[in-house]
Amino acid sequence: MSDILAYSQLGGAQNTTVVPLQESLEIALTNLQGEIDATGALVNYGLLPPVKADRSLMTLVFQNLISNALKFRRAGEPPHVQIECRRTQGEWIVSCADNGQGFEPQYGEQIFLPFKRLHGAEMAGSGIGLATCKRIAERLGGRIWAEAMPGKGATFYFTLPDH
Repeated sequence: MSDILAYSQLGGAQNTTVVPLQESLEIALTNLQGEIDATGALVNYGLLPPVKADRSLMTLVFQNLISNALKFRRAGEPPHVQIECRRTQGEWIVSCADNGQGFEPQYGEQIFLPFKRLHGAEMAGSGIGLATCKRIAERLGGRIWAEAMPGKGATFYFTLPDH
């Protein structure tokens, strides 16, 4: 229920300042440490840039993406998550790739809708995590999308303006 409340309260990006994106990622990893240990997950990442954003909102984005990678892992295989960032014309593109279950490409847009759950009630969660990520990315002037194949994992991308 707190996920739904947090989603409904996401307004404009009022607390944006230049923050080290890496700090948001490291806070998210600390928050997820129990799940990471329990699943035997390996999370790799390189240096991430400072960006104009809200630290807590960026932490929430990383936390939701990594949590999904842990939740939707392939049976019998520890999750592996790779987070990277590259600069393009006027924006940063952050990717979060996993070796999990993946999904059919035709669901690539639907998964960002509130309460849209590809796995129905068989998986725990509110169905609001990716919708929250989308709302945050858009409020910060970016966008989010995903590419995946069943059984091959998924890669989630989000952009942030390069101010």
